[in-house]
Amino acid sequence: MRQGNNLTQSIVEELGIDIVTQKYSLGAPFPVEAELCESFDASRTVLREAVKMLTAKGLLSARPRQGTRVEPENNWNLMDPDVLRWTLERKFSLGLLAEFTEIRLAIEPLASQLAAEKADQVSLANIERALHRMEQAELGHHDPLEADIAFHISILYASGNRFYAQFADLVETALRISIRFTNQYKGVQFADVDDHRKVFTAIKNQRPTIAHKCMNRLITEALDLIQDAMVNEQPESKQISTSS
Repeated sequence: MRQGNNLTQSIVEELGIDIVTQKYSLGAPFPVEAELCESFDASRTVLREAVKMLTAKGLLSARPRQGTRVEPENNWNLMDPDVLRWTLERKFSLGLLAEFTEIRLAIEPLASQLAAEKADQVSLANIERALHRMEQAELGHHDPLEADIAFHISILYASGNRFYAQFADLVETALRISIRFTNQYKGVQFADVDDHRKVFTAIKNQRPTIAHKCMNRLITEALDLIQDAMVNEQPESKQISTSS
């Protein structure tokens, strides 16, 4: 019988995907503990921990005399990076991507403004390093997606706001889908480095209003592309690669 944290995470991943892809019917009884233990060759302790984690993510609920059941999608915690990833990868949704980008509009421009006001030399160096990686990606020396994500995440940390920093994993998760979509929709392979450089320059020169405006423009462009796709295409027919 297998044990360990890696097994727990593996079970959470597999069951999470099964729930999100509707392998288990909404409201129907979830497989009993003994059945899951046999299926995964895992101990009851491991299974209970996995189910507890899925319950914390809002995918399952346990009630007296009713057992464990699958929760409706409205109860899922989309602020959980795993749940967001599973949901986006289940069936690519322009609507969900647009909603997430609206959240970015509420967070990243102000994070850029705060970074322009408060970023220290280490934070500035991290942003600049990510920008350099974006430049090198155009020459084939770095992964363009990873470089772009690193740029946005480094600004969240540079804001000096611990709550914004807590969004890093969530933003990274969704950007892996969003950046691929917007670049594919525009017919380009790389993000516009010049537009990202304008954000960094404003932060470095301590110009908070300009930093806010430049980041707002970046994200608004992405949102406009997504909304344009929603108007002109059937979301179900739009497929993108979600692999690294």
